Amino acid sequence: MLAPVETAGLIVVVIVVGYLLGSIPVARLITGRDLRIEGDRNPGYWNARSAVGERRAALVLLGDAAKGATAAGLGLLLAGGWQSDQWWLGYIGAGAAMIGHAWPLFDGFRGGRSVGSFVGAVIMLAPIVALAVLMTMGVLWLLTRSFTTAARISIFMFPVAQLILEGPYRTAATGCLMCIIGLRFVMAWRQDAAEDHGAA
Repeated sequence: MLAPVETAGLIVVVIVVGYLLGSIPVARLITGRDLRIEGDRNPGYWNARSAVGERRAALVLLGDAAKGATAAGLGLLLAGGWQSDQWWLGYIGAGAAMIGHAWPLFDGFRGGRSVGSFVGAVIMLAPIVALAVLMTMGVLWLLTRSFTTAARISIFMFPVAQLILEGPYRTAATGCLMCIIGLRFVMAWRQDAAEDHGAA
C-alpha cells in the first residue's frame, strides 16, 4: 500500500498523461480533414467511415483505442497490475484519456464522443471480459450482418458481463467511464437540436 502522498502523485501523473494522450487528434492526423464540420461532426470511426472509407476509418478506430489502452495501461503499471489494491488507477487513466478525446487540448477543446478510447481502455482494463464480449459481438455480426448493430449492442453488454466475471466495484468504475460517453451524446443531441431550431 502506497503512502497517501505517493498515491496523490501517481494520480496526478496518470491524469495529466492520460489527458494529453486523449487530446491527440487522431482522426485529423489520419484523414487530413476536420471531421467536426462533416457528417455527424464526430471525429471518430463512424463519421470517418462515411467521409474517407472503411480502411482509413479503421486506422482512426485503432488510434483512438490506442489512446485509451495506453492511458489505462499506464495507470495499471503504476498501480502494480490488475490484481493490485490500486487497480482503479487504470480507470482514472482511461477516464482522463476519454476526457482528453472529448475536450482535446490540441484541438480547441472540441472533440468526439470517446467511444473508441473507451473500447481500447476496457480491453486493457478487463481483457477476459473484453474477449467474451468480442466473441459475442462476432456472433451478433454473423446473425445481423451488421457490424454497427453488433458493436453497439456489445458496448452495452460489457458492464453486464463484467458484473458477472469481476464483480460490482470494477463494473461501477466502467459505468463511470460510460457516463462520459453518455454526456457527450447528450451534448451532441442538444447542439443538433439547437441548430435545427435556429434554422427553422
